[in-house]
Amino acid sequence: MHILEFEKPVAELEGKIEELRHLSDSGEVNIAEEVGKLQAKVDKLLRTTYAKLTPWQKTQVARHPQRPHALAYIHALIEDFTPLAGDRLFAEDQAIVGGLGRFRGRSVVVIGHEKGHDTDGRIRHNFGMAKPEGYRKARRLMELADHFQIPVITLVDTAGAYPGVDAEARGQAEAIARSIDAGLNLRVPFVSTIIGEGGSGGAIALATANTVLMLEHSVYSVISPEGCASILWRSGENAKDAAEQLRLTAQDLLKLGVIDAEIPEPLGGAHRDVPLVVQTLGNALEKALADLSGIEGGVLRARRREKFLEMGKVGLS
Repeated sequence: MHILEFEKPVAELEGKIEELRHLSDSGEVNIAEEVGKLQAKVDKLLRTTYAKLTPWQKTQVARHPQRPHALAYIHALIEDFTPLAGDRLFAEDQAIVGGLGRFRGRSVVVIGHEKGHDTDGRIRHNFGMAKPEGYRKARRLMELADHFQIPVITLVDTAGAYPGVDAEARGQAEAIARSIDAGLNLRVPFVSTIIGEGGSGGAIALATANTVLMLEHSVYSVISPEGCASILWRSGENAKDAAEQLRLTAQDLLKLGVIDAEIPEPLGGAHRDVPLVVQTLGNALEKALADLSGIEGGVLRARRREKFLEMGKVGLS
């Protein structure tokens, strides 16, 4: 498992546990008892460590290479998932995945950023950084959902939209703006979850939802800490300072009213118990969709627009 800098004391204890498990039980030492004692110490240290994570440490957890991405949740939660590809204008962008399926008995359109887990996957999905065709595909799927009156679920996990020259030449800003507009205009229930990084316009393009959820150790901001530091301090080395100032954690954003609910993660982060975080997220999505069902389409749209117009009027105490 990839170990973050602040997790090294925990990793050392876990290493000792593994060593004990490989020892034969001679009868002089009760291996199971010793392992149990060490595991209790690991759990206590993890609980203490993760209870006081700094914004920069939370950013590192949100970027953990073993953290589950959109496809992990889709495969676990969406039955009969049928992926839909292409923007019908230029190309297929695998940084954004989406399609039709059934979520706990309910037909849904699901869209998400996919980063990939191994080298080939990350290259194929462009590390979750979408180009204009990705956002145009997202917009196409939202309009499809609206036409057939199907709820929309989005899973946000991107450092930001792809900043390459080719993306800018094909209208990156316009594609993001139209995706935001499509989300705001939906007349069906729309629930979005920040599952890892929610970076810049690349994130908000999929997050103009009636209900915005956020995993406990994910981050959501107008710019990455490194990008902010390079502007304010002229150096990416101040990323830690930038993270402190950006108020990008779920806890801060809940106070600000930018998100509607924080979803707890397993002890030590989502990557330590993927089945548990999938179940927890699934329950939160089910509740959010149930709360929105039965509300007339025009009301859903009006409430969603008003929600985003109200943002910024509440400050941190």
